[in-house]
Amino acid sequence: MSIFEIIMLVCFGAAWPVSIYKSLKSRSVEGKSLFFLLIVLAGYVAGILHKIFFLYDGVIILYLINFCMISVDIMLYFRYKVTETEV
Repeated sequence: MSIFEIIMLVCFGAAWPVSIYKSLKSRSVEGKSLFFLLIVLAGYVAGILHKIFFLYDGVIILYLINFCMISVDIMLYFRYKVTETEV
């Protein structure tokens, strides 16, 4: 467990609720990049797998929380992208 890893995950983790809130409030995905979201999600998957196979510790909880939040943001992306396309 590294304090720097924890700080990084907490900082990223603080951004996802804001992103989710903005998507919910605006009902728009303008300015969001699905490619970026998927790359970050892949990074969290890699971090989770590393924790499971090589260095299991409590930091995995932060990875899982961030994974869940970005997954919600991706679901909102698809939800509102369809809505924007229909209009």
